[in-house]
Amino acid sequence: MGGVEANQPQSKRIKVKRSSSSSPSDIIESSDLDSPMAESLADDTIGYKGVRKVEFVRLVAESLHSLGYKKTGEYLEKESGITLSSSEVTEFTQQILDGNWDESLNSLRKISGLDESVVKSSSFVILEQKFLQLLNEHKVENALRALRNEIWPLSINVNRICELSSFLLFSNQRTIKPKPRSEVLHDLQKLFPPNVMIPELRLLHLVEQAVDLQRDSCSFHNSLNGDTSLFIDHNCGKGQIPLHTSQILCHHRDEVWFLEFSHNGKFLASSSKDRSAVIWDVDLDGKLKIKYELLGHKQSVSCVSWSPCDNQLLTCGVEEVVMRWDVFSGKVLYVYDKNDLGMISCGWSPDGQRVFTGINDKSITMWDLNGNELESWKGQKTLRISDLQITGDGKFIISICRETMILIFNRESGDERLIKEDHNIVSFSLSKDNKFLLVSLVNQEIHLWSIDGSIRILGKYKGHKCSRFVVRACFGGLGEGFVASGSEDSRVFIWHRDTGDVIERLEGHSGAVNCTSWNPVNPHMLASASDDRTVRVWGLNHVDVNMLNAHALIEVDESYVSD
Repeated sequence: MGGVEANQPQSKRIKVKRSSSSSPSDIIESSDLDSPMAESLADDTIGYKGVRKVEFVRLVAESLHSLGYKKTGEYLEKESGITLSSSEVTEFTQQILDGNWDESLNSLRKISGLDESVVKSSSFVILEQKFLQLLNEHKVENALRALRNEIWPLSINVNRICELSSFLLFSNQRTIKPKPRSEVLHDLQKLFPPNVMIPELRLLHLVEQAVDLQRDSCSFHNSLNGDTSLFIDHNCGKGQIPLHTSQILCHHRDEVWFLEFSHNGKFLASSSKDRSAVIWDVDLDGKLKIKYELLGHKQSVSCVSWSPCDNQLLTCGVEEVVMRWDVFSGKVLYVYDKNDLGMISCGWSPDGQRVFTGINDKSITMWDLNGNELESWKGQKTLRISDLQITGDGKFIISICRETMILIFNRESGDERLIKEDHNIVSFSLSKDNKFLLVSLVNQEIHLWSIDGSIRILGKYKGHKCSRFVVRACFGGLGEGFVASGSEDSRVFIWHRDTGDVIERLEGHSGAVNCTSWNPVNPHMLASASDDRTVRVWGLNHVDVNMLNAHALIEVDESYVSD
C-alpha cells in the first residue's frame, strides 16, 4: 500500500519529488553522496555512454544559474530532487559575495569533501581579501592584526605575505583595492574539488569541446566559429574551400614566379620573369585591382617579402640587388647591393628594422634600413636558388644550405640544426606560428616537418608534379588547416593538412603553376602564379558577379597568355 511496484524503472524507484510538504531531507544534496539513496541515484545513467544523471542535472542547473535563469535552475533542483550544491556550499558562496569574510571562514570548515590543503589555500584567498578591504577602509591596525594573527599562521605563500606587508608601509600613499567578490569566488572554485563546487560554465565548456572535436574531424572545415550550429552534426562539405576562379590578373608580360599576400590580407604582391613586381589592392568585396607596378630591376624578380607592418615590400632580382619599396607611394626607398655579389633571397626582422639577404657566395647578411651591413654569416648558409625565413622571435634564420638540407641557424648563439632529406629540396614555407615547415622536393612530394623542439617529420603530400622547376607550397585556410601547392602540370593542389588527403585539383592555368599564397585573413581566398603569365584568384562558388566583372577590373591581353 503506497509502495513502488517492483517492475517500475529504476529511476522511478529512486526519484524523490519535493512537494510543499517535503522536508529539506527529501532533497539529494552533493554532500549526501555517501547515503544509500545517493549511491543508487549516482548509479543512474542516461544516454548510450553511461552519463551519470546526477552530474548531468547538476551541470544543467549550474548553466541555468550562470546564464541568469536562477528561478528556472531552482525549479530544476526542486523537480529533480538534485541540488546544485550542498546547503553549506550555498551559504559559503553567498557569504563570499556579501563580503562576510569571518562567517565564510566558519562555513568553509563545515564543507565536507575538502582536505586540509584546500582549506588552508582557500582560507588564504579569503583572508587576503579581508586584509585588502581593511586597508581600503583605512583600518590599518585591523589589517595588521589580520596579517599577523590569521594570514601568517597559515604558513603558505610567503612571498605574497611579504608583498601584503609592504602595502602597510604605503597605505597612506596609494589606494589599495581588493578584488571584486565575484573574482574571489572564481578563484575559490579553482581550488575546490569539482564535485563540491562545479566550475563555472562547465557544461558550456563541454559543448565547446564537442564542437571543436566535430570541426577537427571535418576535412573541409574552413569557416568562422559562429557558423557552427549545435542543432546538427557539423559537416562543411567543399563549399567553404576556394575552388573556383574568381579573377584572372594578367598584367605581367612573362612567367609569374612568386606571389604573397600581405599579413593583413589587404594586398597581394607578385613578381615575374619580366623584371617587375606588382602590388595589388584587395578590396573589401574581395576584388583585386593593380595598385603599383614596381620597375627598376635589371634581372627577373625571383621573390618578394612583406614588412611586418605591411607598409614596405622587398623585391629580389635573380643574383642582382634587393630593393625596398614604399607600399603606399610605389617608390623605391633603398637598394641593397654588395660589391660584385648577387642577392638570391630576402626577409625581414620581426620589428621591421632589419633586412636579411641571401648572397650568391653562400652567405647571409643582415642590414639596417639605411643599408649599413650589421652582420654577415659566412660558410654554407644558403644556395644560389634559395628561400629565406626569419622566425617571429627573430632568433632563427632558416635557409636551404645544401641541396638536401635546410639550416635552422640561431643567430644569437650560433647553434645550428639541420633538416635532412633524401632528395633535392626545391623550396620551403614556414607556418604562421613558426612551428612547422613545408618542404617541397624534386621527387614530387611535400614533407611537413615540426621544428618546435625536436625536429621530426609529421606528414607527406603527394600527387602534384615537381621535377624541373621551382614550385612552392603554402599553409592556409582557417587555422592553416590546409596545404596548397603549384604543379608543373598546370594545376593547383589542395590537401587536408592533418590527413594528407587531396581535397581538390584546381584547373584553369595553361602553364606550370610556380607558387601559391593563401590570404592569411580571408580563408576563402587563394592565389596562384603561373608560367602562363597570369595570377589566378580562387574563391567560393558564389562569385558569379566577380567573374562577370573580372575583365572590367583588368585588361586581359590574350597575347600575354601562353598556349
